[in-house]
Amino acid sequence: MKEESPKAIFYALAANSGIAVCKFVAAALTGSGSMFAEAIHSSADCGNQLLLLFGLRAARKPASELHPLGAGREIYFYALIVALLLFFAGGAFSVYEGVHRLLVPEPLSHAYVALAVLGVSVVLEALSLAGALREIRRHNPGQSLWRWFRETRESELLVVAGEDVAALAGLVMAFAAVLLTMLTGNPLYDALGSIGVGVLLMVIAWAVAREVKSMLLGESASPAVRRAIEAHLRARPEVTGIINLITLQWGRHVVVAVQAEMVDYPSGRALIDAINVIEADLQLSFPQVRWVFFEPEVRR
Repeated sequence: MKEESPKAIFYALAANSGIAVCKFVAAALTGSGSMFAEAIHSSADCGNQLLLLFGLRAARKPASELHPLGAGREIYFYALIVALLLFFAGGAFSVYEGVHRLLVPEPLSHAYVALAVLGVSVVLEALSLAGALREIRRHNPGQSLWRWFRETRESELLVVAGEDVAALAGLVMAFAAVLLTMLTGNPLYDALGSIGVGVLLMVIAWAVAREVKSMLLGESASPAVRRAIEAHLRARPEVTGIINLITLQWGRHVVVAVQAEMVDYPSGRALIDAINVIEADLQLSFPQVRWVFFEPEVRR
C-alpha cells in the first residue's frame, strides 16, 4: 500500500523557514514592498506545511461507529484550508501591499541585500520543488505534470507542488521588480512586483483549491487505477460481465463497489465463496483497495 510520504512537505518546510527569516531581514533593511510581500508569503507557506502534516496525522485515525470508513479524507479538508490561506494570506495581502506602495511610494535602500536574498531564495525554493517533483515522478513515472495535476488524488503533494511553483515564479518576479527599481530609482516597479506576486499566488491557489474541492466532494480512483481494477475483474473466471463499477478515493485508500454477472453456481454458499475469493484477490492485487462491496446481479 502506498503511504502518504511527507518528504516533500518537510523539504518545503525547511526551505521556507530559512527563506522567511532572510526575507524579513532584507525587507527591514531595504524597505522593499516586494520583499515584504515575499516574506509574508514564505511565512504563510510554513504555516501551510504544518497544517498539511497535521492533516496527514489526522487522516490516519482508525474507523469508528461515527466514521465507519475512517478519516482518510480529512487530509482534503486541510489541503483546502491551505489553498485558501495561500489565496488570502499570500495573494491578497501581497496585492494590498503593492497597492499601498503605489499610493504611498517609498524609496528602496540596500537593494543589493534584497537581490542577494532573493537569489538565495530562488535556489532554496528550486531545491524544494525538485524534492516535490521527485516524489511525483516516484509515484507516477512517465506521466506528464499537467496530467498528474488533473488526475492525482494526493492532495498534500498537489498543494506542496502548487506552493513551490507559485513561490519560485513569485521570487523571479520580485527579483525583477527590485532590480528594475534599483536601476531606475522608480519605486513603481517594486509596487507592481508586489501586485504581480499577489495575483500569481491567487491564480495558483484558485487552481489548487478547485482540484482539492473535487476530491473533497468525492472523486473516483484515478482513471488508470479504475481501468486496471475493471480489467482485473473482467479477467476473473467467476465473472461473466461487469454491470456497474464504482470506485471512491478515500484518502490513501480506495472503496470499490461492484455489480457483476456471475457464472452459475450449484448453491448460494458456493457463490459466496467465489465472491470472497474475488474480493481477496482484488485487495491482494491492489493494496490501496481497503473496502470491496460486491453484489452479484443479473443484467436487466
